[in-house]
Amino acid sequence: MNDEGTENREQGSGPTKSGWGKFIGPALILLSALVATLPQMWRGPSCGHDFDFHLVSWIDAQHSWRQGILYPQWTPSPNFEAGEPRFIFYPPLTWMFGAVLGTIIPWKFVPAALLVLLFAATGVATRALARQAFDDGVATLAGCAAIFSGYALFTAYERSAFAEMTGGFWVPLLLMLILRGSEEKQKLRAPSFRLLSVERVGDYGSRHPRSIPAFLFDRTTLLIALVIAGAWLSNAPLGVMLSYLLAGISFTVALLVRSWVPVIRAAFAAFLGLALSAFFWIPAAREQSWVAIRQAVDDPGLLIENSWLFARHADPRLELHDVELIRVSAIGVTMVAVALAGVGVAWFRRLLPADRRWWVPLALVPVVVLFLLLPISDFVWNALPKMRFLQFPWRWLVVLEAPMAIFFAAAVWPRRRRIWRVLVSGACCGIFVAATAFALVSMYQGCDEDDEVSGILRDYQTASGVEGTDEYAPPNADDSLVSTGLPFACLVKDPNIPLGNGDPDATPEWTSEQGSCDTTFADTRGSSEHRRLQADIPHAGYLVLRLRTYPAWRVSVNGQPVSGMPPRQDGLMAVPVPEGRINIAADWTTTGDVLTARLVSLAALALTAVLWLPTRRRIVAQVS
Repeated sequence: MNDEGTENREQGSGPTKSGWGKFIGPALILLSALVATLPQMWRGPSCGHDFDFHLVSWIDAQHSWRQGILYPQWTPSPNFEAGEPRFIFYPPLTWMFGAVLGTIIPWKFVPAALLVLLFAATGVATRALARQAFDDGVATLAGCAAIFSGYALFTAYERSAFAEMTGGFWVPLLLMLILRGSEEKQKLRAPSFRLLSVERVGDYGSRHPRSIPAFLFDRTTLLIALVIAGAWLSNAPLGVMLSYLLAGISFTVALLVRSWVPVIRAAFAAFLGLALSAFFWIPAAREQSWVAIRQAVDDPGLLIENSWLFARHADPRLELHDVELIRVSAIGVTMVAVALAGVGVAWFRRLLPADRRWWVPLALVPVVVLFLLLPISDFVWNALPKMRFLQFPWRWLVVLEAPMAIFFAAAVWPRRRRIWRVLVSGACCGIFVAATAFALVSMYQGCDEDDEVSGILRDYQTASGVEGTDEYAPPNADDSLVSTGLPFACLVKDPNIPLGNGDPDATPEWTSEQGSCDTTFADTRGSSEHRRLQADIPHAGYLVLRLRTYPAWRVSVNGQPVSGMPPRQDGLMAVPVPEGRINIAADWTTTGDVLTARLVSLAALALTAVLWLPTRRRIVAQVS
């Protein structure tokens, strides 16, 4: 950094904080996280779009742990206790973390507690990124601004998308690592890139064996890989976005430093990160043909083309979609405007770091995000792999939270005079409180009695179950045809007979008075992934089990494997049985793709350890 940039950074930075002073910034961020969550502490959790989905996942995961299933694959409560393979397709970090919180505190406090932690993680990570170029005051204000950014509040109040909120932490952490790498005094510049026996790279002074690219094995590269893995294990759309963010920012830095080292570093880190998370995404990708996964992207409300900024549609099915789109479009335009205005003001005030490699990539983020929100970007969404999987263009706003917050803080924070800092801090506090109040008034989703935490727990305790997720249904099956109140096993002569009736527009309900079952049976023992039934069958026929079909289930009758079960429209298993005494076993099995994926992740973990530990020992040896 040149002398001008050094001067800009030192103006107002003051002495390095020591003692309790260094905790002031994190404490203010934690206080901000509490303020942002306060309405939900007061009125209860917001039952946004994904609230029930997450709460049921947490409870089912905890229930599986109590049965000794450490990494569950099957979620038993959906489809009114018929289950679904949700844990195969939904990343594990948030549903495991929610289950952990549920073992520590009462369930009614878990949503708010998780929100506080996610908001705080967003603020702390943004502050850490800002600290690379600005003093503690700017960095702390940036951390607080990220918490109260429109999209963070929208995700927490309107959508209750806990998994997507982890992006507030992973995005600035990834940017911090990439940009820290760009500031290293790299000796490996094209075309002089070579394989070295001893090479000093970055701040670590690490030594590497002959014929190994030095920069591939420093801690920054390995940490980037862990962040990519963490994003994929938190939220699949977030994993897609961070993978492209890594590529885009690294390519930008490579152009600025005129070296291909950042691109190679990013490629290696992405490969290692994907390998570390392979135990999740390989089965999720491989087994998509086993479920109706297209329902996640084929619904009109989930098409990229229907979610451009401020779009309106005549289709009555998109009425509620358009109401939400108008709100998030206003949030998106505001965030882009604040970010770009912050860049302009900070540039005019000469507050941006002199090293363009740090701030130019961040300044390009709002420009690219705005482009992706407009119809002119349609060719990008169709050309790049998995981009359409994001469903909504405005999901990219999570990438904008940290850059917007940093440029806003850099633009408004006074360089001198304490009184101005007090005034700016007070004004920002007022803005943040007003943003929280706005979220409460316009985004908070009240809960019906059945959707409240107490209602979900009641359904769970009475074993009545909850509705299923359409995209996890068996192919050609319909979740809306699964009846409530079904016994575990129903003996029928016709395997296609409907079970349950009622209003065609409502969920069907089964009762014994309907006469659809010749006789019924309860399961005798087992767990959510191992079901057992012993019964005397009065006549040959089919036992329709309250269990959704899925290829990972292995069903046997009297020890003989069952194959070729006739499909049902509700997706339940119809097991052919003979007359007389039978023993039915339904066991969840580890399929070949799952085993392969776990071996890939174990190999990647071993490689990470091999690369990390020697580097750390060399660092310790040099320090001592």
